[in-house]
Amino acid sequence: MIDRVLIVDDELLTRQLLMEVVRRQGIDVVDAASGEEAIELLEKQDFQMAFVDMKMGKLNGLDVLRVARQRCPRMLVTIVTAYGTVDQAVTAMQLGAFDFIIKPFSPDQAEILLVKGRQWLQMHAQQEYLQNELVDAGRSMKPIVGASSAITGVQRLIERVAQTRATVLICGESGTGKELVAAEVHRLSDPGGKAPYIRMNCAAVPENLLESELFGHEKGAFTGATERRIGRFELADGGTLLLDEISEISIGMQAKLLRVLQESEFERVGGTRTIKVDVRVIATTNRRLQQEVKAGNFREDLYYRINVFPIQLPALRERGSDVEQLAAHFLSRQATKLRRPLRFSAEALACLRRYPWPGNIRELEHVVERLAILQDGPLIEADHLPPEVREVELPALTMADDPDGESATSFNLREIERQVIMRALASTDGNRTLAAELLGFSVRTLRNKLQEYRDQGALSACV
Repeated sequence: MIDRVLIVDDELLTRQLLMEVVRRQGIDVVDAASGEEAIELLEKQDFQMAFVDMKMGKLNGLDVLRVARQRCPRMLVTIVTAYGTVDQAVTAMQLGAFDFIIKPFSPDQAEILLVKGRQWLQMHAQQEYLQNELVDAGRSMKPIVGASSAITGVQRLIERVAQTRATVLICGESGTGKELVAAEVHRLSDPGGKAPYIRMNCAAVPENLLESELFGHEKGAFTGATERRIGRFELADGGTLLLDEISEISIGMQAKLLRVLQESEFERVGGTRTIKVDVRVIATTNRRLQQEVKAGNFREDLYYRINVFPIQLPALRERGSDVEQLAAHFLSRQATKLRRPLRFSAEALACLRRYPWPGNIRELEHVVERLAILQDGPLIEADHLPPEVREVELPALTMADDPDGESATSFNLREIERQVIMRALASTDGNRTLAAELLGFSVRTLRNKLQEYRDQGALSACV
């Protein structure tokens, strides 16, 4: 966060002491022996921090501070003096000084001020990012709702990887809750809530601005770069960076991203200083990245670099009774907002369960919100549901002739059971776990029955 520091003092020994402290921190430093020289430097170069002597020649420290606040409002200015008084300190703070230090001082005192300055700048940049993003304050606090085996398996993976700093790749269809899972990984990784959590939607950033958004830029780096800007990687230093829809990044930018992931270092656009960061990256995608690699749209080396710990999110149609639980959860939230009781009838919940939800959880949430707004009474019936949700039905079950040649009206219980099992598998797109939940079987029982049908030649070997 601090690339260059300005030292302003008419005493050579003080300048040399401060310059040595700054250089030991790996920071560039420029010195000036007078206020006039300092003001000339402020016109030509960017500084993030300055140590300015109070008592100099024609222009004193407060004069330099006033000019600095006008020309470099983000720069942190520490006033240095051998004649410190309470009145001087108050005046300096009123003019916008960052701190006030009395001569003689030790190198440790100056180093502490540098650390404080770095922390303040990072915190300020993070606050500015959050304000500009206009993020819903409650988004990261949304719970993961559901008790199906499909989602409890995901929760177990979250708990395991949260104990590490491993890169996470979250895959799943649009609307399955990838951002929610990413936020939960970060939350469990940082129980104290002190580490930054920075997000970027790669699909929403124009290609020509993506590099600046990720790595930041220096003043004058390109047309419109009127001031130095901190990128998302710097903002996330010590915490987590979410790269949402990473598959939308161009091949050229993928190469630059790979370097940061491998080396944990980069340069701002228009800059030469290498910046090192400690960032845990979580990436999400709704595409099949292996297919994108084969098609030449995604770098194979980057794919293996981000696929350290993959988490595959199930589609909502694969989560069984979670549909009812999620619908009730969303309806409860709407009831609180609208300040009136709302609930689903059993028939309405059955319709919600049957619908395949191509838009997944996001679609369900929007449908529930619309129902809550339109509903006059407390009970939402099946007739109130949108037609596409209300009219979905499972195919009717047909009777089959038994092996002894009896008519189709005879009950062949084994064949009826087989048809019911096949209907359950069809309605869940072949998901055995969900089909077993629908049937009231264990997964092991369902697997044994399928093997029995194969042995009898009544089932394809690929089912």
